[in-house]
Amino acid sequence: MSTQPLRDFLISFNIAGYASGNESMWTKELDGSTSINFEKEEFKAHDNFFGGEPYGGREVVFFNSKPSWMMVYYGFVSQLADKNEVYKALRNALMNQPKDFPVRGPKEIEFEGLIYKNDWKGDLERFSGKETISKDGIIIYEANYQGGLVDIKK
Repeated sequence: MSTQPLRDFLISFNIAGYASGNESMWTKELDGSTSINFEKEEFKAHDNFFGGEPYGGREVVFFNSKPSWMMVYYGFVSQLADKNEVYKALRNALMNQPKDFPVRGPKEIEFEGLIYKNDWKGDLERFSGKETISKDGIIIYEANYQGGLVDIKK
């Protein structure tokens, strides 16, 4: 699979998913997790996470009903921070995702006095990264993520 259609889909999914803050799209599962589902053309995505604080989850993208890409993530907000303020800044960063790597937010962005930073290695085929949010030079949010293409060899 070419990564350009995947890249285009991820941009749409990220804008419509968690970053939108539209909790009416979210489904509370019996196991206590939350799911966000999104479909566009031959792609489907499922974001499933646990939390609260801290939180963890995974995103899976299906192409023609076949799992093709995934990412796992885990993060937390410092007990010293206002989690609503932090998650508002995180959603802003996710809405400003880089078009060439629409996995999380940009390398750096400021929002209402909070600084979001994202450092990653790799590309959509295989990557890992860490994002942080700081206030007054102190890190108040941190998350790690990794993922890439899955099930590509027969």
